[in-house]
This record gives sequence, structure tokens and C-alpha cells, in this order.
Amino acid sequence: MSRTRTRSRWRLGLTAAACLVAAAVVPVPAHAEDVTDYAVTVDPSARGPKIDDTMYGVFFEDINRAADGGLYAELVQNRSFEYSTADNGSYTPLTAWTVGGTAQVVNDDGRLNDRNRNYLSLGAGSSVTNAGYNTGVRVDEGKRYDFSVWARATAGTALTISLGDADGTLATARKVAVTKRGWARYTATLTATRTSSEGRLVVASSAAAALDMVSLFPRDTYKHQANGLRKDLAEKVAALHPGFVRFPGGCLVNTGSMQDYSEASDWQRKRSYQWKDTVGPVERRATNANVWGYNQSYGLGYYEYFRFAEDVGAMPLPVVPALVTGCGQNRAVDDDALLKRHIQDTLDLIEFANGPVTSTWGGKRARMGHPEPFHLTHLEVGNEENLPVEFLARFTRFRAAIEAKYPDITVISNSGPDDSGSIFDTAWQLNRDTDVAMVDEHYYNSPRWFLQNNGRYDSYDREGPKVFLGEYASQGNAFGNGLAEAAYMTGLERNADVVKLASYAPLFANEDYVQWRPDLVWFNNHASWNSANYEVQKLFMTNVGDRVVPSTATGTPAVSGPVSGAVGLSTWATTAAYDDVRVTGADGTALLGDDFSGDASQWTHTGGGSWSVQDGQYVQSDVAAENTMVSAGDARWHDYDLHVKATKKAGKEGFLVAFGVKDTGNYYWWNLGGWNNTTSAVEQAVDGGKSTLVSKAGTIETGRAYDIDIKVRGRQVTLYLDGQEWGGFTDDKPAEPFRQVVTRDGKTGDLIVKVVNAQSAAARTAIDLGGAKVASRARVTTLAAAPDAVNTETSTAVAPVSSTYEGVADRFTYTFPANSVTFLRIGQR
Repeated sequence: MSRTRTRSRWRLGLTAAACLVAAAVVPVPAHAEDVTDYAVTVDPSARGPKIDDTMYGVFFEDINRAADGGLYAELVQNRSFEYSTADNGSYTPLTAWTVGGTAQVVNDDGRLNDRNRNYLSLGAGSSVTNAGYNTGVRVDEGKRYDFSVWARATAGTALTISLGDADGTLATARKVAVTKRGWARYTATLTATRTSSEGRLVVASSAAAALDMVSLFPRDTYKHQANGLRKDLAEKVAALHPGFVRFPGGCLVNTGSMQDYSEASDWQRKRSYQWKDTVGPVERRATNANVWGYNQSYGLGYYEYFRFAEDVGAMPLPVVPALVTGCGQNRAVDDDALLKRHIQDTLDLIEFANGPVTSTWGGKRARMGHPEPFHLTHLEVGNEENLPVEFLARFTRFRAAIEAKYPDITVISNSGPDDSGSIFDTAWQLNRDTDVAMVDEHYYNSPRWFLQNNGRYDSYDREGPKVFLGEYASQGNAFGNGLAEAAYMTGLERNADVVKLASYAPLFANEDYVQWRPDLVWFNNHASWNSANYEVQKLFMTNVGDRVVPSTATGTPAVSGPVSGAVGLSTWATTAAYDDVRVTGADGTALLGDDFSGDASQWTHTGGGSWSVQDGQYVQSDVAAENTMVSAGDARWHDYDLHVKATKKAGKEGFLVAFGVKDTGNYYWWNLGGWNNTTSAVEQAVDGGKSTLVSKAGTIETGRAYDIDIKVRGRQVTLYLDGQEWGGFTDDKPAEPFRQVVTRDGKTGDLIVKVVNAQSAAARTAIDLGGAKVASRARVTTLAAAPDAVNTETSTAVAPVSSTYEGVADRFTYTFPANSVTFLRIGQR
């Protein structure tokens, strides 16, 4: 981080009264001068906000194959032969299967049931082999695996079930006799004789047979439950001690058709996630396309989600569609009968969760194996809708129906997909006007944004709707990202009277099926590992405390220099022509002038695309290329005026005019006609991650020449379009690297001093506990690593270190390592 800071040159040392006894080595600064001095002052007599037990939780969405091939322990891929081009253009009903002999997938009246449309017709003497997920079916030597299949055979048949890989047999084969009756479920148990991650499951039949729901589960699932969860992944969630589990999405909830899976909808395969599709016997659950580009079997459904939340001691928090699609679809469904059906489905969901066994849906829950209620208290309607007016109109109808029948349920709204902007502002105003109890905010921003916005919730109305921060992350899985998130979390806790719930997102990623980065936990078919971000979340989630103890800290010198850097031109999926580029200093000095009457030798091409001088204009001609940056000038330039004439020639978007360009990952640009030519915004890139500073709706016309002017003065920037002031911003928020919060554990009485030092210098800190009577020994947990450190399957660069500090007093000094998160648990005396 290129910040100006005062370096103290005191010699580091430990006195006899303040020695550190470490269980493992905590990184210390390499040079004594790499130290910045701070002070933290705690007021134990003051009463800060109460922190709810549910403050931190997890958000599960089936993205990156988080469900099938992930948390759901089923080892067979496409077990019901339902894969379709509706799920993915490359899919067929036999994806993940290989046929030996003759077989075909059939959709006719001979099917298992009307909601399970396809089945396999297997010829006599034929077999099918399943490839599982990733490199194959994973089995561990000595472990048992439960096979099941639904089958029918007119003349009866014998099925042979085997497991093997390229090196031979993985389990003793089992034979299953299929009788002459109709569809029936048959089972067998296989015990692995070797460990392999490349196994194949083979089902062979001596006579013609029909097969469906071919399944193989490890016996050792989480909590040893049938139709259960992959143990290592579930245990990683449990280790976080989450206060809530939000499920099932996300974009799964508010995309696709709102119709049901029935003959009336022609068995619609691209539907929003609708909970009734996902409960009851697995062989009767609907199938559906996943918006992230694959199939959902719904083997992991609402019953399993509720059960999982209960198993990890968390509050269940389901999300239902509001009949306004988002995630780029942005359509409001105008069908009152359909809306009423979804509202009734939501009422039925509450009955499924909480109703007595004598009720219709409470009885269904009981028949599934859980007569006790799941104690649902919170429910969210909608997710990231970009149409706030239409969304709130429907939301209020859901809420009215829910409150009329279940007044104790908290109904949660949302504020769209971003942290700011016109949609966000409109949504929040509507939420306030309609007296919404809680609003779900989502944002994915650069680490710098999180460092700059620690005080985001300091100014929120204490009497207004509470905040559920349902999705956030800092655009990377390196420890530097975790540090920025940790710094931000101190602000969440400080504002626990406003921010009632918070969850990082997404939760899981299968390394071979990634649609979104970053992610909290990574896995493949044989291993899983915690990201650096996970270690940060776990440290906070397992050391929350019950109440904030007010505290203050001195800061690092704020951003002091002006916005400085070269200028640039770019496009995104668009061809454009630029002309008459002028950069003039604030004193009138000409810094750059280019009318492209000659060549483009002043410009350096650092992005993609194809640039050339054509007819006195600088033209980017590749309509598919993204981020085609060319730059000119000096990275030391500041206080200047930039003028550009730009003409869109073809493509999806408009122009990108950059200023303050330091290098390919650090700059500002005015994105005119971005987001499929719907919005214009100023974005700041820091180390490759972008944050939006100001945005407005707007489009750019093809063939029209625009005059673009950008005025940079100090850290204030004003933007003009065709001579009219478009907007501006002042980039004066310091990316403060030193943050802290103090909480008290009501059970133990411990003060928990939480300090984040997101910089390359150690932070020698004078801590004043305000006269609190404390023990001289503190339990210390430290996360410290290089900012670019990343955990992988084979290397854990970021992991907590436990130690004991013996020098605690009413006033004491502690040096927090560079690039670290440190929690001091200080007992009472």
C-alpha cells in the first residue's frame, strides 16, 4: 500500500513484565524501523450495542457446484438421466455416463413417476458406467458405500454393481435380483478395498431392464444421515459456529420462469427455485436448470437445508422469489393468480417449518423424519431486484399475508445488487416508506473499498430498518483480501445495533466447476481447504462477544496527495473512435495534444483489442474485445483537464475514458454506457479490483460524437458530457489500515480486543483499558501472512496461531505484526 507514514525508529523489545509465550511463531517486522505507533482507548464503563447470537452466519447458494458434486454427498452424477440442453448446451441425458452394449434414455408413460420424466432403457447383457464428479467417484479404503437404484424388468434380471478404476477393482461386486414386478427400489452395500479419486460405478444387467435414480452415497455422511451431506464440507461450516444459514440463493431464487413443474407449464425446465419442488421422496422431486449453467437434482432440498441449519446450531433463513427477476433478467411478472400462488406457497413453507404434525405441511415434515418444528423466525422475499418499485409492490403483498397469519416472522426485503447508486437509493427509500423491518444489502468490492468504508453504517438511522449484509466479499482469496474484510467487520460489530446479520459469499467452490470467485471454502472430489477469508470469518464468528465496549483508536495519516496519473482510452465489447485528445494543466500548460493526424506513437497499448489511426481518429475495431486500454502521459500528472471527443461505432456499450492511470491495475475511468449500455459510472481500480464511486442511468448513441471533459483538482474530480456537468466525486476517504473493535463475552467476562493491521509495518500500540480490572495474561490468536498468501489444497499459508501474552495491565503496549488480525482475550481480575 503506497501510503505516507511516519516511521518510528525505536528499538523493538520485550520487558520482563511484558513477555510473549507463543505456541507457534508469530511473524514480526524484519526491520525495527518498520513500525507505526497507535493508541487504543477503551471505555469499559460505557455501554455499546448488544450483539445478537445470530450476528454472523453463512450463505449457501448452489453455485460452483456447491450442491450436486459438493455438499450433497451423492457420488453419481446425473443419477436420474435428466440432464438437458436446458441446463447446459453441452449436456445430453447420458452426460457423465458411458454405455457398454445398448441403452437409451426414454421419456414415455413407462417412467418412474410424472415428475421424474426420464429413465434408462438398458439392453440385455449391457452396462452403464458413471464417471462421478471431478476426476471420478472418490472412495476410501475400508469405508462403506450405499448403492440404490429404481428398476423394473418385465422378465426379471440380475444387476451386477461394481466399482473400479484404471488400476482394477475398488470393491467386491454385488449382485441385485430384480423381480418381475413394476418399479421398485433395490439396494446394496459396497466396501472399498482401495482408495481412489478416479473410480467408476458400473451397473450391468443380464436381461433388459429400466433403471432410474442410480445412486451411491458414502455411509459416513455428516451426522450419519440418509440422503446426507459430505462430511468434511459440512464440518467446515459447523466449525464457524454460524448464527444463521441463508439458503438457497441468490440468483437461483429470482431468475427464470415462476411457473411450476407440471404438464400445465409443459414441464418448464428453467424455473426459479421453488421450495415445494425440493421436498418429499427424492425420486419424486423435480429437476431444474441452474442459472449458473448446470443441472439441479434437488436431492439437497428445503428439508435438508432446515436439518443442516439445526445440526450446526444456526437459525434457518430461507429466501423465496418475489416474482421480479434479477441478475440481469430484470422482469416483473404481471400475473395476479401466479402471485397469489407464490404467496400461498410461502405461507405453506412456514407451516412446513413450524406447523404441528396435524397440519398438512407440518405432517409432511414429520413424515420426512422431523416431527419437531424447525423454529423458523426470519424469511426473505426476493433477491437483488433491479426494479425496486415493482419489487416493493409485490413484497408488501407477501409481507401482509405473512404478518396476518404469522405475525412473529420477520420478513426481510433488499436494496438491489450494489452498495450505492440510483437503484440502491430508491429501494432504501421505499423500504423506509413501507416500514420494512430489515433490508438485505449485497456488494462485492475491492479491498481498498472495504478499508475506506469502515464507517459505512455509523450514519445509518438507528430507528430505521435494520441491515442484513447478506452477501459481501473483496474480490479475491489472498490474505490481503481477508485483511480488508476483517477491517470492515470491526465496523459491522461497532454498528451491531444496525447490522443485525452478516454473511460472506459465496460459501463453496468446486475447483473444477467455478463460475464465481472468490469463495470461502474450496474443494474437489477428495479434499477441501479453507481460504484465507475463511480463517478471518472463523476468527470473528467464534469470538463475537455479547456487547460492544466503546473504544477509539488513532489513525494512520490520511490520503494526502492529489489524484495523479496518466490518461487512457478503452472500450468494452464495443468499437469506438477517439479524437482531439487534450490534457491541460491547471495553470494552462499543455501536457498532451493528439488529433491523430499522424501516428499514435504517444500511446501505449496495455489491453486487448485492435487499435489503429483511421481518417484522423484513433479507432478500436475489435467489437468483442474487453478492456482494450491505451494510455498516454506521465503517472506523476495531477491537477489537469482532460478533453476527448468520442464516437461509438458498434457494439454493446459505450466509452471508457481513464484518468489517474498508474498502471494496468490502478486507475480511474469514466464508464459511459456500461452494463449493456444502461448505466454510466466512475470506477476506481486498485490492484485490479474495481469499485464504483458514482453512477447514473444513461445510454450512448451509435454514430454520435460526444465531447467528454474531466477536471481533476486535488482529490476532487468533476465530469462534463457535451459541455454539461454530469457529476463528480471527492476521493478523500482514507484506506485506513489500522482498525479495532472491543467486545465483552457475557459468559466469561472477557474483554475481546480485536485489531486489524493491514499494512507492511508493525503497529506498536498503547492500549488503555480505562481502569478495567483485568488479569495479567491474555489468550492471543493471530492471523499473519504476506498479503498475497493464498491457501491451497497442499499449502496452508494462512492459519491461526495461538499464544499467551503476560504483560496485560490497565495500560500496556502490544505490537501487532504487519499484515495481521489479532484477537486478545483478556480475563477479569
